[in-house]
Amino acid sequence: MSADFLVELGTEELPPKALLALSKAFTAGIVDGFKAANLGFGDVVAYAAPRRLAVVIKNLDTQAPSADIVAWGPPVKVAFDAEGQPTRAAEAFANKNGIAVSELSSYVDNDGQQDKLCIRRTETGALTRDLLGDVINSSLAALPIPKRMRWGSSKEEFVRPVQWAVLLFNGETCKENLLGITSSNLSRGHRFHSSGEIAIESPQTYADQLYKAHVIADFATRRDIIRTGVESLAAGLNGTAVIDEDLLDEVSGLNEWPVPLMGRFDEHFLDVPAQALISSMKEHQKYFHVVDSNNKLMSAFITVANIESKDPGQVISGNERVIRPRLADAAFFYSNDKKTSLESRRESLKQVVFQAKLGSVYDKTERVAALAETLAADTGADVGFARRAAQLSKSDLVTDMVGEFDDLQGTMGRDYALNDGEPAEVAEALLEQYLPRFAGDTIPSTATGATLALADRLDSLVGIFSIGQQPSGSRDPFALRRASLGILRIIIERKIDLDLRSAISAAAMQFNIPKDAKTSQEELQEQVLTYILERFKAWYKEEDISTEVFASVASLELANPLDINARVQAVHQFSLLPDAVALAAANKRVSNILAKQLGEKAPAALNNSLLEEAAEQRLAAEIDSLTKVVTPLYKQRDYNAVLTKLALLREPVDAFFDEVMVMADDESVRNNRLALLHSLRALFINVADISQLAPAK
Repeated sequence: MSADFLVELGTEELPPKALLALSKAFTAGIVDGFKAANLGFGDVVAYAAPRRLAVVIKNLDTQAPSADIVAWGPPVKVAFDAEGQPTRAAEAFANKNGIAVSELSSYVDNDGQQDKLCIRRTETGALTRDLLGDVINSSLAALPIPKRMRWGSSKEEFVRPVQWAVLLFNGETCKENLLGITSSNLSRGHRFHSSGEIAIESPQTYADQLYKAHVIADFATRRDIIRTGVESLAAGLNGTAVIDEDLLDEVSGLNEWPVPLMGRFDEHFLDVPAQALISSMKEHQKYFHVVDSNNKLMSAFITVANIESKDPGQVISGNERVIRPRLADAAFFYSNDKKTSLESRRESLKQVVFQAKLGSVYDKTERVAALAETLAADTGADVGFARRAAQLSKSDLVTDMVGEFDDLQGTMGRDYALNDGEPAEVAEALLEQYLPRFAGDTIPSTATGATLALADRLDSLVGIFSIGQQPSGSRDPFALRRASLGILRIIIERKIDLDLRSAISAAAMQFNIPKDAKTSQEELQEQVLTYILERFKAWYKEEDISTEVFASVASLELANPLDINARVQAVHQFSLLPDAVALAAANKRVSNILAKQLGEKAPAALNNSLLEEAAEQRLAAEIDSLTKVVTPLYKQRDYNAVLTKLALLREPVDAFFDEVMVMADDESVRNNRLALLHSLRALFINVADISQLAPAK
């Protein structure tokens, strides 16, 4: 038999940014609990609204299936002594399984090897009703809540005070203690549009009954209503609403009965940089902004009310009154900030700590400026621009605007730099130093911006590693993983031919690490280089490139990301060729032979007069011919072309191993054949160690 199940936990308003994650975790915990109990069920529906988390599960088994239990005991020769009397081992088995010692002889079976004591029985499955409390409370206890709170005199802890709980199953109201509340069938509707308690009739009627009480329990439905309403209001103004998905989720988590409304603000505020106004509307008021056909900010905003007012104009004017002083503050901050140049603000950075052991933010800008000068030769940036951008790179952190809206760092730096008369490329670099900010974000478009972005990230990586605070596990307070991926993306996408080992060395030189430090300069540089290049693993995993392909290149211990990526992409394409597996296996065989016979020693020079067999003569000729063809391709980093050419070696290599005995009795012939294999391996190892592609045996 099966029946529908409903649990609803009613609370004070839940954190809107966390609502969706809490709902998913709550639902997953309940589902996992029922699966662990071997219960079958149908569709699962999660509900999440500002004051409730709920789960409806259709056709949940009312009882777990019976299970056949087989309990093996000690062998008969251990369970009984020579006189046939039960031993202590037999008595322990009897007591554990609730049978009389005198009946043990009836519980003997053969496990396929010997006779043992054995009990076979069928255990009746647990009633689902008896499991509900434990399953729900276990799920609640496991929710991802960073800091739980208590309320009143209760000892229970949750993200917000719990006010009610509903638990229905198999046509009955189930009473269980859920976070200090005894569950019932009584829920509550909208805080303002509904009064009194609502008796939920069944799991099937749950959402409809709440809807009648002005609560849209389904998160996705509320989100769609908000999106559609916001877009419609913007279109009515011949504009386009800019809908940030995170803000949309947050607003969906704030409203049980969402009603989008449009308000206006004075056009003179548009003299303030758009991003400052947007940040004020978004962060403080949770408003959506509107742009025109030229993507310019319009003097309008869209808010989402949690009530359906009889006089929406009053709600709109109230929001307009609230946003006006916010925008006025932004206008004042902007006007006031422009009176002081970024250059003159540098002195204030000496009072801002970057990291206690690494000095001030001013110190960081000095280090980054020196490093940017060094990197400019590789990035193609103007040395003067690179240094100037680095010196000014953090000055906007001490402006009023960024102090109020920290997400404007870089944005305001660019604007204020232009106001100060700085070169356009320097100003743009102040914004681009933070790019890419996240996966899929754009990279710097200017050489100066790319130089500053690289220098800033390398300084942070080397500095944090030098004081032994590198990331561990999930702990990464300085976002060094993201910084490393940013470095790789900038280098590869801008095609910057940069040796990272040298760049890291230049960064490390800025820190004056003492000679008696626990980690030497050389060790530090290798640690940072390894850490950055390890980020390639996640990068290539997203591109569906195997770890073996990356390992084949990583084994060469290269330090130029552009070169590494070219090799990885080429080896990946090579690995898809029909000849790849055989050539990889052959390379592995060659590698093993050379390691065993030569070790670290260099082979003798190949002597063509000692090539006796036709197969080895042909292989030597093919290697000689291909060497001439691929040598210029190596220099051009056209590794795809190299490996495509080398794939032609499959047949002569196979023939060599089929027809030629490498370990010939004649030492000179043997050494000559080892030299031939060494030259074969050298052709491939100049791109990658493709023996890594060979399947493990």
